Order: sequence, then structure tokens, then C-alpha cells
Amino acid sequence: MLGWVIAGHDDYAQKMLDAMEQRFGPQPQCCAVNFWKGMSTNMLSRMMCDALYHCDSGDGVIFLTDITGEAPYRTAALLSHKHEHCEVISGVNLPLLCAMREQRESLSSEAFRLLIVEQGEEAITSLWHQQQKNPPFVLLHPF
Repeated sequence: MLGWVIAGHDDYAQKMLDAMEQRFGPQPQCCAVNFWKGMSTNMLSRMMCDALYHCDSGDGVIFLTDITGEAPYRTAALLSHKHEHCEVISGVNLPLLCAMREQRESLSSEAFRLLIVEQGEEAITSLWHQQQKNPPFVLLHPF
């Protein structure tokens, strides 16, 4: 099963998880990380790292963030590069998470990324999709 780390500003993440648990019961391998005003990005990174390892059973972890490019998204992007089968999704909302929750059990992290971006249409993107639009700089002629 894919682990989920829901991360966002203020109480966004906890509200999303609470609403899912109220509707469907406890969500295994799922954590909420709130990025409060005044919190350092170092503290956010530590909390998200703890959540990543808490949620990972070996199948992979999906970071679900509120806004592309903001601190939770950037922190997830950095952590994802150090962890195999880790994806970063942004723009998530409660109806989409409810619709996608059962897919955690059967899809790989890569397949989940493709499906959630497709289901969410223009509102949802992923780190992978952003990197396809803006590939990293490659030095063609070494010094």
C-alpha cells in the first residue's frame, strides 16, 4: 500500500485527513503535516521526513501538497529525490483524495501519479510533470 503524507499551510493537511477519517475511518499509512505561519522550513523538513518514514511500508509514498512551489511542495521535492518510489503531487482537494484512496492499495507510485493528475485535470500537477515542462539544466560542453 502506498503511504500518503498530506502537507499544507496552516491546518489544511490535518483538516483533509480528519475529513477522510470521519467518512472512511482510520487511514493506515497516512500522516498530516501542517506548515504553520512562523515555522521554519528546517522544522517542516524534519516533520515531513518523520512522516515519510512513518508512512512507508516499502511500496512507496505520495506527498500530497496544497500549492505548487510553496514550502511543503519544495520540501517534499527535496525528500523525494532521496527516497525510492516517492512522488510529489500538488493542488489536491478532498473530493479527489476520497476518490483516489482505494487506488493506494493496487497502484505503483508512478501509476498513482499519472492517474491522480489525469483525474484532477488542470488543478493537479506533480513534480514529475513540472520537470517535464522545465527540464533541468544540462551542460553540453564540459570545460
